[in-house]
Amino acid sequence: MKRSYVGVISLCLVLFLDIVFMQLLIHQYFFENYLVTLIFMAGNILLFPIAFLIYKKEKDKGAESHAKK
Repeated sequence: MKRSYVGVISLCLVLFLDIVFMQLLIHQYFFENYLVTLIFMAGNILLFPIAFLIYKKEKDKGAESHAKK
């Protein structure tokens, strides 16, 4: 079950950005900056599928290493 460090680090980075965007979104919504809220929401919506694709790619790498044995 060998994982690449690049995939794991990129997944962590994307999920960290997802959390940061969510916190900024809530903060801006509280202060009624609705345009900035929509921008952070769009960033959040775009980052989630990227994280899912990275996860699927890394999961498939692990499956290939088990199938070879």
